[in-house]
Amino acid sequence: MNIRIILNEPQYDGNIGSVARVLKNFDCHDLVLVNPCSIGSMAETMAQHAWDIVEHATICDSLHDAFFDSNLVIGTTGTRGETAGRHVRIPAYPPKRLREKLNGREGTVSIVFGREDDGLSNRELVMCDLLVSIPTSEEYPIMNLSHAVAVILYELSDLKTGDLLLADRRDLDMLYEHIETVLCNLNYPVHKRQKTLLMLRRIFGRAELTTREVYTLRGVLRLIEYHNRPDF
Repeated sequence: MNIRIILNEPQYDGNIGSVARVLKNFDCHDLVLVNPCSIGSMAETMAQHAWDIVEHATICDSLHDAFFDSNLVIGTTGTRGETAGRHVRIPAYPPKRLREKLNGREGTVSIVFGREDDGLSNRELVMCDLLVSIPTSEEYPIMNLSHAVAVILYELSDLKTGDLLLADRRDLDMLYEHIETVLCNLNYPVHKRQKTLLMLRRIFGRAELTTREVYTLRGVLRLIEYHNRPDF
């Protein structure tokens, strides 16, 4: 199991350095930065002996690019309960429950952290297969970026790799595109379509699909398309 940490548009280079230090603490070396701020001396100071992780970090222009070869994408959120975008944010797993789900799996799991001031937007959360939220005080739920990374990596530090290989990103994206096409062909109500697609993404994200399972689902979708032909 390879854990990849993605920082989406980090605003302070000191935080990038601090996160790199946390990664090295937990023997994690896969860091991706999406549209980061300028990385200067503060990052190097905060990283200390983990500066090599910053130097070798992958820089991407978009979150979509950052998801390359990811088998599972997990978004982080500090907002829980009856907030705006409830259907986007719920359910969000606590880190300990996430560890239980990932035990015995094989592949690359990307965990996405948002901007220091407002986290990940609803649009960005929609792109994720699962959501994780650290159970903090309701009075002040938002954690320092590096602290949040530390909590989640700690919970995942004793993961046991198994032989159940998760489906790759390309196959999953093709599945979601195929579902959308079928819904359109079935004249599924337009006003319900996006929420239904999101719900299905959440269901399949929780199921942690294998490649064979994705192919089976697409076979079912092709059969639906066949029987929905005008001349059938």
